[in-house]
Amino acid sequence: MSKIALALLMLALSSLALDVFTSNEFGNLPLIAAAVFFACWLVALLLGRRFKFDPQLR
Repeated sequence: MSKIALALLMLALSSLALDVFTSNEFGNLPLIAAAVFFACWLVALLLGRRFKFDPQLR
Protein backbone atom coordinates (compact mmCIF):
# COMPACT_ATOMS: atom_id res chain seq x y z
CA MET A 1 0.00 0.00 0.00
CA SER A 2 1.37 3.38 -0.92
CA LYS A 3 1.88 6.19 1.58
CA ILE A 4 -0.95 8.18 0.05
CA ALA A 5 -3.36 5.24 0.32
CA LEU A 6 -2.34 4.69 3.94
CA ALA A 7 -2.88 8.38 4.72
CA LEU A 8 -6.33 8.33 3.13
CA LEU A 9 -7.26 5.22 5.10
CA MET A 10 -6.15 6.87 8.34
CA LEU A 11 -8.18 9.98 7.49
CA ALA A 12 -11.28 7.87 6.81
CA LEU A 13 -10.88 5.98 10.09
CA SER A 14 -10.28 9.16 12.06
CA SER A 15 -13.39 10.73 10.53
CA LEU A 16 -15.43 7.72 11.59
CA ALA A 17 -13.94 7.88 15.08
CA LEU A 18 -14.79 11.58 15.27
CA ASP A 19 -18.39 10.77 14.40
CA VAL A 20 -18.63 7.96 16.95
CA PHE A 21 -16.88 9.59 19.90
CA THR A 22 -18.21 13.14 19.70
CA SER A 23 -21.67 14.42 20.34
CA ASN A 24 -23.84 15.54 17.46
CA GLU A 25 -22.15 18.94 17.16
CA PHE A 26 -20.78 18.30 13.64
CA GLY A 27 -23.90 16.73 12.13
CA ASN A 28 -23.24 14.46 9.15
CA LEU A 29 -19.97 16.11 8.17
CA PRO A 30 -17.64 13.37 9.55
CA LEU A 31 -19.63 10.66 7.77
CA ILE A 32 -19.49 12.53 4.48
CA ALA A 33 -15.75 13.11 4.92
CA ALA A 34 -15.22 9.42 5.73
CA ALA A 35 -17.08 8.40 2.58
CA VAL A 36 -15.00 10.76 0.44
CA PHE A 37 -11.71 9.60 2.00
CA PHE A 38 -12.72 5.96 1.59
CA ALA A 39 -13.54 6.47 -2.09
CA CYS A 40 -10.21 8.23 -2.64
CA TRP A 41 -8.48 5.36 -0.79
CA LEU A 42 -10.03 2.83 -3.18
CA VAL A 43 -8.86 4.87 -6.18
CA ALA A 44 -5.35 5.10 -4.70
CA LEU A 45 -5.28 1.33 -4.19
CA LEU A 46 -6.34 0.68 -7.77
CA LEU A 47 -3.78 3.11 -9.18
CA GLY A 48 -1.07 1.67 -6.96
CA ARG A 49 -1.71 -1.81 -8.32
CA ARG A 50 -1.52 -0.64 -11.91
CA PHE A 51 1.96 0.88 -11.59
CA LYS A 52 3.98 -1.94 -10.09
CA PHE A 53 7.74 -1.78 -9.83
CA ASP A 54 9.46 -4.72 -11.45
CA PRO A 55 13.00 -5.22 -10.07
CA GLN A 56 13.83 -7.72 -12.82
CA LEU A 57 13.83 -5.11 -15.61
CA ARG A 58 17.11 -5.01 -17.53
